[in-house]
Amino acid sequence: MRHARSGPRQQADAVTLEVEKQIDDLLGSIEDKEEIKPAPKTRPKRAGGGKKGKRRVVVTGLGAITPLGLTVDEYWRGLVEGRSGIAPITRCDVSGLTCQIAGEVKGFEPRNYMDHKESRRMARFSQFIVASTRMAIEDAGLNLSREQADRIGVLVGNGVGGFPEAEEGHHVLLTKGGMRLTPFFMPIILPNMAAGQISLIFGLKGFSSTLTTACAAATQAIGDAVEVIRQNKADVMVAGGTEAAICPTGIAGFCVMKALTSRNDEPTKASRPFDAKRDGFVPSEGAGVMILESLDHALRRNARILAEAAGIGISSDAYHVTAPNSDGDGAIRAMRLAIEDAGLQPNDVDYINAHGTSTPINDPIETLAIKTLFGDHAYQLAVSSTKSMIGHILGGSGAVEGIACIKTITDGIIHPTINYEYPDPDCDLDYVPNVARNKDVKVVLSNSFGFGGQNACLVFKKFEE
Repeated sequence: MRHARSGPRQQADAVTLEVEKQIDDLLGSIEDKEEIKPAPKTRPKRAGGGKKGKRRVVVTGLGAITPLGLTVDEYWRGLVEGRSGIAPITRCDVSGLTCQIAGEVKGFEPRNYMDHKESRRMARFSQFIVASTRMAIEDAGLNLSREQADRIGVLVGNGVGGFPEAEEGHHVLLTKGGMRLTPFFMPIILPNMAAGQISLIFGLKGFSSTLTTACAAATQAIGDAVEVIRQNKADVMVAGGTEAAICPTGIAGFCVMKALTSRNDEPTKASRPFDAKRDGFVPSEGAGVMILESLDHALRRNARILAEAAGIGISSDAYHVTAPNSDGDGAIRAMRLAIEDAGLQPNDVDYINAHGTSTPINDPIETLAIKTLFGDHAYQLAVSSTKSMIGHILGGSGAVEGIACIKTITDGIIHPTINYEYPDPDCDLDYVPNVARNKDVKVVLSNSFGFGGQNACLVFKKFEE
């Protein structure tokens, strides 16, 4: 049998067939129609990684202005000692209202934290958070001159903005005429001016936003700031919340809703979360700020790491404009989402900083939600309410409560729920009554629930590399 001569044409055909075969092998069979995805762009590896490769986010600095003191140390010492910051209202005339007590910030002098001229162009809620930010930056040892300004962002939560200043402006309008208003009236009262003033004063040019999700605002602001860093839109975030709404209109508005306590003769005993004789929350003011950083950024500058911001859970009740769902559904979902986002199980949680408002409706529903989600573990948990000592800072509450969570982790102390004297059969968990407790705490859940069915929860963990 004669063999076919191997000429140039045959050799070319053989090469073509071989190339086609290699291409077919690479792409797979036509029947499978396998999608070929482009190779991912090469990125430098980052420290940690976290769940599903997300950037890990840590807390490196804290700052606070509260009814218990003008520093984090004063505030934390007051909580551990079980002191109340509630007293008769002095900032305005509330005679004739059913609630005449509040958690006012005492002795705050804006010029100690900022230029006097600048401070006069700010509402009190903005002054509070600018002061808290300065403290937090110093606490974090963050040298802004060495940082890239457009990689540092700001996220602030508050409920109503410059409410007292708006009320005062309206009084000027009625008594002196609209043209007697300060030309800074609008910039002063706008809710976003707290974040705006932080960016302006400290030269921060990165991601900036404001959340006004009622009493969940500060907690959600911190959670959203964590997401900004996870998504590599910033390396550092100034995150927190602020409120200063103690004025006749603000107090009266809550009074007519019957949301506030009327225990005016015993201010320090008025806020009593989970106690059978609670009769409403105590309004308050203040601010809190955390410096959040990506783990690799914090390690690169040898920062002191206080804790890890590990999980965020946000949900809506879709039930009622002010009341939570009686089965606690929205709170349950937010808590579960935060724990799952942290890559944990409910049994991993050691302590819950409760929303704990001292209202007849909120406290038993939050208790039910905890028991539903955690099952038998609910009775092993320590649960306490910061509001028992400082009242309710509304949109800023989640930030100062988050700071208490961080201090719980770093100091191994759980602050008490004070004024717990008369057990409520519907509130039957361990609320750390009246006396602080030493305990090694590794995982903390912080709850914040607000009007409009807004629910926000955060998980903080003891940092481990």
